[in-house]
Amino acid sequence: MIAYMKSHFDDALRLFLGPVRERQVAAVCLRRTSEGDEVLLVTSRGTGRWIVPKGWPIKGLSDAEAALQEAWEEAGVRAASVEEDPIGSYDYEKRRKQGEITPVQAKVYLAKVESLADSYPEDHQRSRRWFSPAEAASRVQEPQLQALLRAL
Repeated sequence: MIAYMKSHFDDALRLFLGPVRERQVAAVCLRRTSEGDEVLLVTSRGTGRWIVPKGWPIKGLSDAEAALQEAWEEAGVRAASVEEDPIGSYDYEKRRKQGEITPVQAKVYLAKVESLADSYPEDHQRSRRWFSPAEAASRVQEPQLQALLRAL
C-alpha cells in the first residue's frame, strides 16, 4: 500500500516540478596563455563528442573537490586551483548503457589549470584538447554549458 501511494505521489510531483534530476559535478578547466584564455575539453567515452570533465559527487569531498577529481581522471589535470562556489549549472540527459535516459543537472566549477599529466586514468579512453572559450562553446551540445563557456 505504501509503495502504491509513493508511486502516485511521485507521479504527481513530476507533473508540478518536472523530472527529478540527478546531480553531477563538472569542471571547466581554464588556462591563461599569451593569446588568451583556453578551455580544456575531453571526448565522451560513448559517442566521442566534446564535453567538460564531469561525474557523480564523491563521498568525503566537496563538490568542487569532486569536480577536480573528475578533471584528473578524465583530462589529466595534475595541478589546479578550484573555486568552491559553482559558476553555474547545466541540464542534460545522460544515456545509460542499458538505453535508459536519466535527467541530470551538473553543477559547474572553475578550475584554473597549472599543469597536465601525460598519463592519467582515462587517457586511453578519451582525447583532450584546448579551445578558446568561444570555440569550446561551439563544440559542446548543451545550450546552458555553451552560455557558461561564452561568458568566460
